Amino acid sequence: MKYRKFGKTNLNVSEVGFGAWAIGGPAMAGDIPIGWGDVNDKTSIEALKKALDLGINFYDTADFYGLGHSEELIGKLWGNRDDIIVASKVGHRLDADDNIYLDYSKEYIIEACELSLKRLKRESIDYYQLHAAKMKHLENGECIEAMQQLQKQGKIKYWGLSINTYDPEPEANYMLENDFGYGFQLVFNIINQKALPLLKMASGKGMGVIARMPLQFGLLTGKFNKESKFPETDHRNFRLNPEVLEQSLKDLEPVWPIAEKYEIGLPSFALSFILNHPEISTVIPGIKTPEQAISNSTDSITLKDSDMDQLHELYGERFEKLLQLMKEKG
Repeated sequence: MKYRKFGKTNLNVSEVGFGAWAIGGPAMAGDIPIGWGDVNDKTSIEALKKALDLGINFYDTADFYGLGHSEELIGKLWGNRDDIIVASKVGHRLDADDNIYLDYSKEYIIEACELSLKRLKRESIDYYQLHAAKMKHLENGECIEAMQQLQKQGKIKYWGLSINTYDPEPEANYMLENDFGYGFQLVFNIINQKALPLLKMASGKGMGVIARMPLQFGLLTGKFNKESKFPETDHRNFRLNPEVLEQSLKDLEPVWPIAEKYEIGLPSFALSFILNHPEISTVIPGIKTPEQAISNSTDSITLKDSDMDQLHELYGERFEKLLQLMKEKG
């Protein structure tokens, strides 16, 4: 495993991290699935252990993943040990009717941080993130004040912003212009390259960059076909509906011949594309099993400039329109 410095912090993170959304298990917000279907806690613990054996030291979770269960698993296994770097997020909760509610009030963030610390069994969260806060939340200022206060109190070491999927620039630019925080988490992969212009800007400001959704809901693993189905407890049940799935498979056809030249697994190829951008600090594939920990932690390889150029060109030719369809469908 290789390691990279996380921006201007003193954190050295494995270039492949552990995305811990899925191990939170099935959870619902009203009738909307907010998890990845059923998981087994014993298998999740084995996946976490295998990841550490493979050199993964960065674990990204959130208080909303499994409504706290993901944090609980990480805390139960590792607690306060200092060779594990834990990132969590705040800002999503359920309201009285069990619907998703975005809460970036100072009072709520401070309270939620205390609860996350208890679940994680840690004295301090290494990297705490506003979970897709919007411009109105940032401009209100309470969430910024809360993060700064928590850092002064030692409850968190560093903090930043997890940016929304389809339009990352307004919030990112606001954070950069005001010199707020220490990093971004953003969606970046072969299909979704909307954040590409932000990478050099963020790196130039000393911001760490976490790339999430590296396999775009599994589309970049090559395992799906037009008949692929997802259980009702899996959020892909509505996100990858038949129309989106069929169009995605069609648009991805030019990618596979490029990947075949490197004679590596498709997940490794997808991760390598991301890590060939030096501004990226770590990439966090979702991991549910020891086998996924192994397949996702293979050392990245250097892709030819011509292949990188072709993959970048495919974004403008195909994937930008595909993203618009994904956005429209949820």
